[in-house]
Amino acid sequence: MQGLTRMTAGLDWMLLVQRGHLFPWAPVCLALGIGGYFALPVEPSLPAYAAVLGTGAVCLGLALRWPGGLASLGWAAALAALGFGLAGLRAHQVAGPVLDWRYYGPVEGRVVGLDRSASDAVRVTLDRVRLLRMDPEEVPDRVRVSLHGVAPPALQPGQRIMTTANLSPPQGPVEPGGFDFRRHAWFQGLGAVGYSRSPVLTVAPAAEGRAGLRVFALRMALSARVQEVLPGEVGGFAAAVTTGDRSGIGQATLDALRASNLAHLLAISGLHMGLLAGFVFAALRVGLALVPALALRVPVKKLAAVGALIAAAVYLALSGGNVATERAFVMSAVVLCAVLVDRRAFSLRAVAAAALIVLAMRPESLLGPGFQMSFAATTALVAVFGLIRDYRLPLGPNWLKPALTVLISSAVAGAATAPVGAAHFNTLSHYGLIANLLSVPLMGALVIPAAVLALCLAPLGLEAVGLWLMGLGLRWILGVADFVAGLEGAQGHVISPGPWVLPLLSLGLLWLMLWQGRARLVGLAPAALAIVLWGLAERPAVLVADTGGLVGVMTEGGRALSKPRGAGFVASNWLENDGDGADQVAASARWPESGARVRVYRLGAGEIVHVIGKRGAAEFTGCTEGQVVIASVPLKATGPCEVFDPRRLRQTGSLAIAKGRLITAREIAGQRLWNTSEKPRAPSQWRTAMSAPPMAALGSDQ
Repeated sequence: MQGLTRMTAGLDWMLLVQRGHLFPWAPVCLALGIGGYFALPVEPSLPAYAAVLGTGAVCLGLALRWPGGLASLGWAAALAALGFGLAGLRAHQVAGPVLDWRYYGPVEGRVVGLDRSASDAVRVTLDRVRLLRMDPEEVPDRVRVSLHGVAPPALQPGQRIMTTANLSPPQGPVEPGGFDFRRHAWFQGLGAVGYSRSPVLTVAPAAEGRAGLRVFALRMALSARVQEVLPGEVGGFAAAVTTGDRSGIGQATLDALRASNLAHLLAISGLHMGLLAGFVFAALRVGLALVPALALRVPVKKLAAVGALIAAAVYLALSGGNVATERAFVMSAVVLCAVLVDRRAFSLRAVAAAALIVLAMRPESLLGPGFQMSFAATTALVAVFGLIRDYRLPLGPNWLKPALTVLISSAVAGAATAPVGAAHFNTLSHYGLIANLLSVPLMGALVIPAAVLALCLAPLGLEAVGLWLMGLGLRWILGVADFVAGLEGAQGHVISPGPWVLPLLSLGLLWLMLWQGRARLVGLAPAALAIVLWGLAERPAVLVADTGGLVGVMTEGGRALSKPRGAGFVASNWLENDGDGADQVAASARWPESGARVRVYRLGAGEIVHVIGKRGAAEFTGCTEGQVVIASVPLKATGPCEVFDPRRLRQTGSLAIAKGRLITAREIAGQRLWNTSEKPRAPSQWRTAMSAPPMAALGSDQ
């Protein structure tokens, strides 16, 4: 008992010492609750919410009743419970109809979004949708259609259009435990996605609508003007930086920017918002200080902060207000408001306040790379420069300080975001630091000021002057991207980490940056463990697409794919997750049979058989024990084998076989709001599938 008392007293003292430094932990606790909600295998019931929130309320009450070091644990529990409740509330708020079958026919709707797909096709998002012979209450609130084939007309925001399209429900993970697009689409309000190869017809021209559509129309008009003055890829880049419209950028340019680690310059995020707000703040402060009558009577610094805040809000509206831009605006607003109340602008408290606001508004953003990379970079930068300030570390002579500051900023931000980017995108840019050192300073010195100049000159019809200057900087950046991407070994590939790697790494590094005193070094332990777990990560021996259209088997030379074409999105994701730089054609060459409709791969004591198309089904006569048969069409097979055709795969989702065990996407994803349209199989059927002899045979050599 005395030992427990001493331990409690020691913990209380340790937390008391941290007083004044605990607020940055608030968003961490909130994030733990949000992460707990998304990690559940089933959707919480009302009693579950009541139990979690009630426990949080009790912990908060105890913390208020008995203040002290241990009270911070009560606050932490209350924040975690709040995060859990916020995530559930948000998931129910965005609920809408989801198409639960494949639809082909006329699609009519109002244009509310325009961008480009991964295949470089124009992609349109529609609301107020009408589908043939469907109850209006069952029609999705929004659908997204990629326009292939016939060149689409110049679409306008608010325009009502019609086409013939193939629509389907948002796709589940391409492999068990992979990125769940259904969940992403749920929070985007998308109830169906698809494509069209038919002409697009105008049903009604754009009309006055809600404020959001008017802003969207203004954005697209500005984008068109920018691309008129700056044609080609430079204009598409300029439009993306100023209005958030990426539809004018080709896939080759995107690939070069990604390979050189400059793709972040496309997203209107913290860098752009910070540069804009900083430039406006500095320009207003200097301009007002030059007027003695104002400088001696009004607080010009605070007036400049108000002006910068207004400029940032305008930029937010013109850029479309996506999640990344909202996050950047919140961070900039927190910094500028700190100036208004005479508090330190750049501090871990400001970062924590911004994170709390973003997580409260959009809890789902916690799972996205944008939130993780943005706050990883910001937290690391504030922590490192805070150490430089507190310990008064010299940065050399005054003439060298700006260059050294840029170098440190790029290195710290790159180091902080590299693990997150590698975990999500499976790539590392080996020369990204060089590319950023050659490009980022130009964004602040020329591109962003030129964009502000163009906006100021627009009422006079002289915006082309600012855009021309902007184009000079963007041409340089595109040249750097092409040069760096063309260097040998510019881009590396890494295997996908397990589910615990990023949480462990994040918590370890946060402890290292946020905890005060020597005990902060304890954070190195979970971070090191995360790196070890990442290094030990293994990929499944077999992967199967949820349509049965593609099979991948891991070999000594990399994953062998059963087809050189078709299911390209699935193939590229599998290879990326493997850390394999090969394309689908090269990976298909690893499969021993390339031309047959029935393709067999021996694996251990068993065989993987891929039956392709109706002709393959006609050729397939029967199977033997130890075979797992994957078919892209309904298949009636005789024999003691496991058969997965589209009918069965609709119930299981994509498949993986690892260490002799069958894992299904449905099993990993569980029963949540965004996938409740799928009907799970009976438990006995699951057990039969997972313990069948072919699975054990296939894993016998792993």
